[in-house]
Amino acid sequence: MAESATIKSKSAFSLDSILKRTDIAFAFGLIVVMAILIMPMPRVMMDLCFAISITFSFMILMTSLFIEKPLEFSAFPTVLLVSTMIRLSLNVATTRLILSHGHEGPQAAGKVIEAFGHFVMGGNFIIGLIVFAILVIVNFVVITKGSGRIAEVSARFSLDAMPGKQMAIDADLSAGLTDEATARKRRKELESESNFFGSMDGAAKFVRGDAVAGLLITFINIVGGVVIGVAQNGLTFMEASRYYTLLTVGDGLVTQIPALIVSLAAGLLVSKAGIEGATDKALFSQLGASPTALGMSASLIGAIGLLPGIPIFPFLLLASITGGSAWYLSKQKDLLQEQVEKEAANLAPTGQPGAGGLPSGATAATDNISSAPQIDSIRLELGYGLLTLLNQEHGQKLTDLIKHLRHQLATDLGIILPSVRLQDNIQLEPNEYIIRVKELEAGRGDLRPGQLLVMDPQAKPIQIYGEQTLEPSFGLPAVWIREDQRAEAIAFNYTIVEPATVLSTHLSEIVKDNISDLLTYADVQKLLDNMPEAYKKLLNDMVPGQITVGGIQRILQNLVSERVSIRDLSTILEGISESTSFSRNLSVITEHVRLRLSRQITFANTDDGVLSMVSLSSLWEQQIADSLVGDSDNKQLAMAPSQIQEFINRVRQVYDKMSMLGESPVLITSAMVRPFVRSILERIRPATIIMSQNEVHPKAKVKSVGQI
Repeated sequence: MAESATIKSKSAFSLDSILKRTDIAFAFGLIVVMAILIMPMPRVMMDLCFAISITFSFMILMTSLFIEKPLEFSAFPTVLLVSTMIRLSLNVATTRLILSHGHEGPQAAGKVIEAFGHFVMGGNFIIGLIVFAILVIVNFVVITKGSGRIAEVSARFSLDAMPGKQMAIDADLSAGLTDEATARKRRKELESESNFFGSMDGAAKFVRGDAVAGLLITFINIVGGVVIGVAQNGLTFMEASRYYTLLTVGDGLVTQIPALIVSLAAGLLVSKAGIEGATDKALFSQLGASPTALGMSASLIGAIGLLPGIPIFPFLLLASITGGSAWYLSKQKDLLQEQVEKEAANLAPTGQPGAGGLPSGATAATDNISSAPQIDSIRLELGYGLLTLLNQEHGQKLTDLIKHLRHQLATDLGIILPSVRLQDNIQLEPNEYIIRVKELEAGRGDLRPGQLLVMDPQAKPIQIYGEQTLEPSFGLPAVWIREDQRAEAIAFNYTIVEPATVLSTHLSEIVKDNISDLLTYADVQKLLDNMPEAYKKLLNDMVPGQITVGGIQRILQNLVSERVSIRDLSTILEGISESTSFSRNLSVITEHVRLRLSRQITFANTDDGVLSMVSLSSLWEQQIADSLVGDSDNKQLAMAPSQIQEFINRVRQVYDKMSMLGESPVLITSAMVRPFVRSILERIRPATIIMSQNEVHPKAKVKSVGQI
């Protein structure tokens, strides 16, 4: 008893294992198909194979009909090849039966072919030939040709659109709108889509070849069958023609009907690109979207039914159904519109004359203001020749560098950089790019993908042959060289930069120069909301009694415009709270906050622990101080333009000399004139750090390198 149970358990386990091995089952099925091509098949087995072929074709059609998007049936090209091979093997097997036993009568090739011969052709082989020819024409000329063309165009446009779609994925990733796993999944779907439409373009040739093979096999069977029937089996010419033509056309119909179904499935699949949802939902929702169109159709159908000689019943029936559908959809649309207007009325403020609402009897405009296009904070427009920077195999990708830039700004300045929108612009030169801030051009440049940009750290002429240019971020002389010249550039101790790094550096400088414009009210409010609970009380005491959120925003903008980090927001709020007790002027408050941040400002500008500085002479200090007009809190600079230009020239001379020596010193002034010196230099040297004497931390090591 136990042994019997063990044997039964083992057999069940073996059967279950075989059922799970679909790869073996699929391979066995292909072997059977190949066997049908070679070995003679009995009539009963042929009937079963024809039933399997028809069932398989209907399964393919229904699957194509109910899927949501084409990629859900990405195995269709393989399925199409298998179904075509099954039909061709059955054609070969039935050819063998027809030529061997066709003289025995209509049942010579099996019951399925006999049934198709009598049911479709009515026993008349001429009618069968005509029906068969029509099916081949419909399949080969109409459906297969159209779906093949759609697949070809879809494959071409899918490949052309890949860089733009890839750029959108990388832009969302670099902007933090999606994570790495989602981006990887979207890239995989994009690759699968491209491969699918490319495969469908080639798979359409299977159906076309199947139709041509069906025509040739039919012709061979008829001619060969008549010759064999007359010469070998003693039939008259008319008997041989009737027997063999009836069997051959029946066989053609049995194989062409599944072929037509599979071709229809292929057409549905490739024409589904861009349609959301299942095919039935898409068709009915879009065809029924316009009640007016249905009403006009009903009128035309009814008018046709009234023409002399036209049967009135079918046309009036269809006109009634179409008109009723138009009336029902129109009512549904009106109800939906009333519901939307009622909800809008509940959300809108009550219109009271003189209270900011609409006067009685006035009509409000219903423009959808929310649908107005949004302004991109930062947009990077690329010529088509620079799209390779997004997916290059060697070196860092541009999107990775932008992602690193966002992290760097968050670390250095305490600001989350807004998303950088990447966009291809066919109006640009192939290797040209434009950086826009708030839709306005902030910088542009030219790159050479596949080459390297070299610069001399001491700004001397470059000795390597290449294309002369200017580095876009700082305007330094540079040369584009080939990749194989890298070793030569290293030998000269030149600075070597890849194109993507050149662009990201330029973007970084543009962002830092415009960072104050990018720090929005919403960003400031988010920073304040994330403050620790211990500082919420201080914030509540300050806002709005002493200062508004907009005022805090302006102070933070003043700080980041001079590249002062606002990560230590608690110290900044303490400084604002202290200064509002004696002044409400935002410039004065900003200067007081800078004093509270003196340690941070000092050590952020040190090099190897030493603060290199250029001091402002007492002569210039006095001239600037004497040019100030206004009261203590609202002073303004009223210096003569000639003096301002002389001051600017002197600053340029000193700092150009410092640059040649490899120094980047800060400019030290008195606390009183520091804001005004900054206002003079911010337009010509925005990267120059200007500190007051009070902002130099007592523990900092200082080194004087010059004087203005």
